[in-house]
Amino acid sequence: MKIGVPKEIKTLEFRVGMTPAGVHEVVSEGHEVIVEKDAGAGIGVTDADYEAVGATVVGTAKAVFAAAEMIIKVKEPQLNECAMLRPGQVLFTYLHLAADPAQAEALVKSGSTAIAYETVTSPDGSLPLLTPMSEVAGRLSIQAGAFALQKTNGGCGKLLGGVPGVRPAKVLVIGGGVSGMNAADMAIGLGAEVTIVDRSLPRLRELDDIWGGRVHTVYSTRHAIDELAPESDLIIGAVLVAGAAAPKLVSAQNVKDMLAGSVMVDISIDQGGCFETSRPTTHAEPTYVVDGVVHYCVTNMPGAVPRTSTYALTNATLPFIRSLANLGWQEALLSDPHLANGLNVHAGHVNHAAVARDLGYDHVSATEALG
Repeated sequence: MKIGVPKEIKTLEFRVGMTPAGVHEVVSEGHEVIVEKDAGAGIGVTDADYEAVGATVVGTAKAVFAAAEMIIKVKEPQLNECAMLRPGQVLFTYLHLAADPAQAEALVKSGSTAIAYETVTSPDGSLPLLTPMSEVAGRLSIQAGAFALQKTNGGCGKLLGGVPGVRPAKVLVIGGGVSGMNAADMAIGLGAEVTIVDRSLPRLRELDDIWGGRVHTVYSTRHAIDELAPESDLIIGAVLVAGAAAPKLVSAQNVKDMLAGSVMVDISIDQGGCFETSRPTTHAEPTYVVDGVVHYCVTNMPGAVPRTSTYALTNATLPFIRSLANLGWQEALLSDPHLANGLNVHAGHVNHAAVARDLGYDHVSATEALG
């Protein structure tokens, strides 16, 4: 199979779809990899590094898309990239379609086969290709929040962990999944007072056991968030409904009730955000202020640490890339129902139920798409 790795073009996105180690694995199995010039520059990988493991380096994204049977990316294709996709071509990347109707429409129009990292599942129901970036985003959310809390950055001027004789900041983490757990772990490590809310009692018990009482666990209800939000210095939105738009759990009134200089970091922004006041931002302009509260809503948070993120992502995606290349996408999906859950768009139809529901498309299941 001919596999294409274009350079990422989302604003200040420095990750790349495959590392040289990943390229070496698929080339050694007889496949061809075409990499766009300087695709790995953001993680310190040169064109010569790719050529040394058997890749062919070409000068433009257009050349990559024209030659490849399967495109491997990190972020969702921008509209000009969608225009280069064609029927029969496979796209394997993060999509987050429920929050991006324009991209969904463009992928449907392209006739291509789009498999989304974020909806591929594991036998235990987890999301193996979302997990590494959720870990990174969760940890980064505390770094970003702590930075934004500094007075010079628009915050109220609180140190997360306080000092002896001065109380630490209060951190509210909404969602106890992978990103929420990693956010809480970082905040606890810095000495903050941390509360996690979640709708799963077993998960809350598990989190309580992990930290031995160093975190407050609260069952998530509207009333609980109404009470907790106004007293929080930093709120982390870490809510995920696989494939679907994130529910709005922090209301505009909650934001009005918070103290000026408080900070909100919305990890869920890729899926539309879980705060009513959220809107997508970039690493170039990461924050904005609503009712005195600083909002950080960058849609590609892990792109800030591209070396860590790229290697972590390739570790997770490589087995699936090899399967798609070795078996062909149809046989790979037929032989692995968990990979088949990643099928979001094929031949002009939407194949993920949550995406179809949220965007108003007819749903054609993966089983139907595979015949």
